[in-house]
Amino acid sequence: MVKNIAFSDIAQSLIDKSVTKEQLLSNVKSNFSLISLLITGVGHPKANVRYGCAKVLMDLSEEHPEKMYPYFDFFVDLLESKYRILKWNALAIIANLTKVDINKKFDAIFDKYYSFLNDGYMVTVANVVGNSINIALGKPYLISKITERLLTVKDVSLTPHLTEECKRVIVQQTIKIFDQFFNQIEQKEKVLYFVRTYVNSPRLKLKKIAEAFIEKWT
Repeated sequence: MVKNIAFSDIAQSLIDKSVTKEQLLSNVKSNFSLISLLITGVGHPKANVRYGCAKVLMDLSEEHPEKMYPYFDFFVDLLESKYRILKWNALAIIANLTKVDINKKFDAIFDKYYSFLNDGYMVTVANVVGNSINIALGKPYLISKITERLLTVKDVSLTPHLTEECKRVIVQQTIKIFDQFFNQIEQKEKVLYFVRTYVNSPRLKLKKIAEAFIEKWT
């Protein structure tokens, strides 16, 4: 790929698989002006183009969030995408950008972001929970609010895409996230009460994680 590449070249290379996502990421890191072309690619009608571009943008947000921050609002809008994969990408990217969020853009969309805990799809809920560690690291002053929202996973409604067992997996993930910043949590007793309710879970892994958490933090 040449430095002054056109979007059509990126799209075609993803369609015919003449470039891997890893190679595309490397090219973008050598020429950050290509980010705007990837942003365009997210709206492409071909699935391998839009998801390929979104994946590179997600990886880039981990390594160079400062280069992605100017596009923060684009990813907020992407949360409303009809394509769930793009929604999941946006949830991850936004969380990664919190570490460079000097304008507190995330703070303004906090409620919107955590509203996806009620999305009804296991993977969406799991993405919100999992990405919360990056938000907590990027914005430790929001840990109390994050904790309150994560405690609500016990109340998420069951759907055809979020069964009782799915819910247990999400709770299991939530406990693991709490473990990563428990020292910074103000409402420790609330969290401990939440975890204790799962020490007799029929899901063996959840039961073990809950027991280990209680033993570690009490």
